[in-house]
Amino acid sequence: MTSVDAEDWLRALAEERGDIDRSSTAERVADKLRAGVLDGDIKPGQQLNEKALGDVLRVSRNTLREAFRLLTHERLLVHEYSKGVFVRKPDWRDIVDLYAARRVIEIGALHRWPNAADEVKRAVQEAVDLGLASAGEKDWTGVGTANIRFHQAVTALAGSARLDEEMKRLLAELRLAFHVMGDPRGFHEDYLALNQQISAHLRRDELRAAEEAMSDYFDRAEKHLVTGLRGE
Repeated sequence: MTSVDAEDWLRALAEERGDIDRSSTAERVADKLRAGVLDGDIKPGQQLNEKALGDVLRVSRNTLREAFRLLTHERLLVHEYSKGVFVRKPDWRDIVDLYAARRVIEIGALHRWPNAADEVKRAVQEAVDLGLASAGEKDWTGVGTANIRFHQAVTALAGSARLDEEMKRLLAELRLAFHVMGDPRGFHEDYLALNQQISAHLRRDELRAAEEAMSDYFDRAEKHLVTGLRGE
């Protein structure tokens, strides 16, 4: 690239700076909304009010709409013509696809256990402990949140920021399915014991057993969700 070409490129970039600033802000807004889904605060079917969100977050309507576009691409939101933007309700086909992705990512991440940093390993058991504490308080929605953190911690064993980001998106979509199922105790209670089992295998460096337990977990959870969402 010649110096003239470089100057032309820089001038063009300067002209687009406003779009870049708006885009980066939109990504931060999308991060906030995605976190709300992961924590269970934003629920499927909920309408997102542009004015209310814009006032609270102090962002322009264009920035907010760009954030909505990003989350629509992630299958977390849906735009209904002449009605507005709503939080999406996943169906059973989404579940099949989500679990296909999770099997590849999480079971693969388990193999990185021996090389993971101590604090990353501790996060797996800490998520289990959080789930047990929430169950002790009969906070079954909190158990669901702890379950999300457990699977994020498992993914973090891979040591890949890209996989961590992808898992956030997958688990946010899955959290919406949890809401559609209803009865958080009936859904989450049994999986807490499976998380304990997987963590125990990892602490004993029983990677094959941890992989088999995770595979069993996914088979059971996928069937549970698909059956519930299909109304069977």
